[in-house]
Amino acid sequence: MSADNTRVSRSIPSFRLSKYYFVYFASLGIFLPYWAIYLQSLGFNIAEIGQLIAMIPATKIIAPILWGWIADKTGKRVRVVRITSLLAIVLFTAIYQVRDYWSMVAVTLAFSFFWNASLPLFEAVTLAFLENNPYRYSLIRLWGSIGFILTVTVTGIALDYYPPLILPQFAFACLLLLWIISLTLPEPEVTIRHTIKGQLGQILCQRSIIALLVVFMLIQLSHGPYYALYSLFLEQKGYSGTETGLLWATGVIAEIGLFLLMPYLLTRFTMRSIILISILLSILRWMLISQYANQPVVLYFAQGLHAASFGSAHVAAVHMIHQQFGVHFQSIGQALYASISFGLGGMLGSYYSGWFWQRFGPEYVFMGASVVCMIALVIAWLWIDDNPVMGHVELLVVEEDL
Repeated sequence: MSADNTRVSRSIPSFRLSKYYFVYFASLGIFLPYWAIYLQSLGFNIAEIGQLIAMIPATKIIAPILWGWIADKTGKRVRVVRITSLLAIVLFTAIYQVRDYWSMVAVTLAFSFFWNASLPLFEAVTLAFLENNPYRYSLIRLWGSIGFILTVTVTGIALDYYPPLILPQFAFACLLLLWIISLTLPEPEVTIRHTIKGQLGQILCQRSIIALLVVFMLIQLSHGPYYALYSLFLEQKGYSGTETGLLWATGVIAEIGLFLLMPYLLTRFTMRSIILISILLSILRWMLISQYANQPVVLYFAQGLHAASFGSAHVAAVHMIHQQFGVHFQSIGQALYASISFGLGGMLGSYYSGWFWQRFGPEYVFMGASVVCMIALVIAWLWIDDNPVMGHVELLVVEEDL
């Protein structure tokens, strides 16, 4: 990748970047584990819940690419994050007024179109600040996991005492705080004088890039039943709200441990090796959930594998996209990754998990997720190239933590 005439600021506003991740994933700690329970309390059936949950990642197919293109075109990534965060809040307020299926579809699509745009743009912002220190990404990103743990645990306990109607209030508070934090973020100083014509097309035509995007679409498809219906699955098996929250938190605690290890792992293993191991452990995870849901010890172990099925896989993907797309196309690169994996993969996984649940039962749904990961493993083995490990990175950088 050519980075001619490009200047990237070395000042890293670590504290502010970490706060944004913390609050964004705190909001995710409400939507992922518990939104299905809220929808069920409104009277929607399992198939409708799966479809409504699928609406959220469905907007990731288009929104990140559109907003990523605007951000790269204008060079104002943080400004776009602020605008999309504000519009997400405004549109989410309509959730209090709707109770029928089609109105809920409309509100979900509207607010998530803007909410889903902000994270891939923010990933590009973070990596722009970390241009010379990419190993620090996981150390900043882990604060998102801490935010997720906090809300998933507190919300789980709250649901043992209060009805699911409290969930929109929790979500609104997180969305409002997210917008306020976005106002404090500086714009990364990236100046690009020119790019090579046709360069983006050349990147997208690379076999390894195509394989990477397909593999992560399949990985996120396999997570569809987990994100959409896992809490309902646990409720069906007799687990309390507190136990459900602790199981979700266990997965993210393992993820945090992984993020702390990633700077070490990235200097000793290739991205391809990390991805292959992550997929193998994902296959094991979905099999255990499918067959041993009545055994809490096994479920806690399976939740620990979230460190691999999401944590290490995601970090490896973000770094590979960053390497392959270069500074010229960071926003669109991260947007494509979010759109195809979390968007298309997440939508298909959520939609079909509800459909298959009704016809075959949840155990078969999670076993199907392991089969999807087996397909991803074959594609990754055959077509993802072996990127070199990251070399030693100088630790002394300018940090702005205010």
